[in-house]
Amino acid sequence: MSRAWRPIAVAALLALSASLGQGSAAANRPPPIDPGRLPSGATPAPFEKTEQKLRCAETAPGGDGPTVPVGQRDLGFTSAWQFTRGAGQLVAVIDTGVARHPRLPGLVPGGDYVGTTDGTDDCDVHGTVVAGIIAAAAVDGQGFVGVAPEATILSIRQSSRAFQVAGRAEQQREGQTADGYGDIRTLAAAVVRAADMGARVINISEVACATGSLDDRVLGAAVEYAAVAKDVVIVAAAGNTDENCASNPGLDPLRPTADPWDQVSTIVSPAWYDDYVIAVGSVDSNGAPSQFTVAGPWLDVAAPGENITSLDPRRSGLTTGTIDDKGRQGVLRGTSFAVPYVSGTAALVRARFPQLSARQVIDRLKATAHAPAEGWNPLVGFGVIDPYAAVTADGGTNTVARPTMAAKALPLPGAAAPRDDRPRNIALIGAAAIGGVLVLAILASFPIRRRLHLSDTNAGAGSGATPS
Repeated sequence: MSRAWRPIAVAALLALSASLGQGSAAANRPPPIDPGRLPSGATPAPFEKTEQKLRCAETAPGGDGPTVPVGQRDLGFTSAWQFTRGAGQLVAVIDTGVARHPRLPGLVPGGDYVGTTDGTDDCDVHGTVVAGIIAAAAVDGQGFVGVAPEATILSIRQSSRAFQVAGRAEQQREGQTADGYGDIRTLAAAVVRAADMGARVINISEVACATGSLDDRVLGAAVEYAAVAKDVVIVAAAGNTDENCASNPGLDPLRPTADPWDQVSTIVSPAWYDDYVIAVGSVDSNGAPSQFTVAGPWLDVAAPGENITSLDPRRSGLTTGTIDDKGRQGVLRGTSFAVPYVSGTAALVRARFPQLSARQVIDRLKATAHAPAEGWNPLVGFGVIDPYAAVTADGGTNTVARPTMAAKALPLPGAAAPRDDRPRNIALIGAAAIGGVLVLAILASFPIRRRLHLSDTNAGAGSGATPS
């Protein structure tokens, strides 16, 4: 991604959360859920006093007009609107805040873990873009529209690159960037807050990324609570490699029986809580995996994450990028923006099939995706989502499972059966017999022809005829 702007990553403050202690599970597996670590649902507020060090990001206007953005065109989700537009669904966006916008008329403030707002201030120009992809209302003459335009957004500000713990500025060199604020603790608290406020879908376009071990048990308890106790569909980003988050190895064709979890070197949370979260990778405009997607055995589905157009938090129109303090424009791309396409589709499914549990909705999204040739891989999971299929396919509780990559020995071919030449021999003998008969017939005809010739000669002499 352009250095002018990058998707928010909780990894920026990972040292703070890691200092809370190490998890008890192996480094390549999520730790067991500990309900005792569930954070309270108290009114949102920063865990420490904070200060804003950097000025808020600016946006590059663009995308207005009848042209349909690439991701929207490729997913074709408007075809699903004859069945549902997501009415009645509350979708929580846990992010950098969602600014009030005329195309988000029902925006619900959910609180702020960074500053003192109600959650509807977006200094970082991230959460508003995410929310727009999910639920921006349709406007005549505008090609851009949200996946579930009748859904309602609940905004909870959980992180910001422009803020940091108060007092840190005195310890920093002149020109040094802000530390950022928001970590695993605030993310976990925001998940519980969203679930308690009645969200049916939670969009988490943020990640905590670490190599080795990570104590994220508080976040594990939060996503388990939301998914099981509150029946919420939780959609989380796979993470970006340009966010100092190294990718994991892909499938090894020389080790087809290997468990991909055994190859994990980089942890991405909450995406790796695969029993409770649907993890999303990004694809480009050609449908190929984006080069920045962090691979992992927890990948479930993919969606467009490049060439993004969405709501502008600074104006009433749209934006296609940001402008840094040196006037350089950066584009919007990342797994952060693939996630809201899936969240919007989950809202459509929940509105269409209210009887389905959160787990069944996730299974349905995976079962109706356009699977890669191998059925599943660690970059796109079960494939790119199909909103129309998700709301129309038969079988509301269909489930899928990652394919077993076990090698299977093929049996050696048996000995060839003896060749049967009888038909050929019969044909040859028959042909020879017919040929022999024809030869005999020709030879037998010579004496008859000779006698006939002699008779014709004698008859000519007796009549007085002379040669001409």
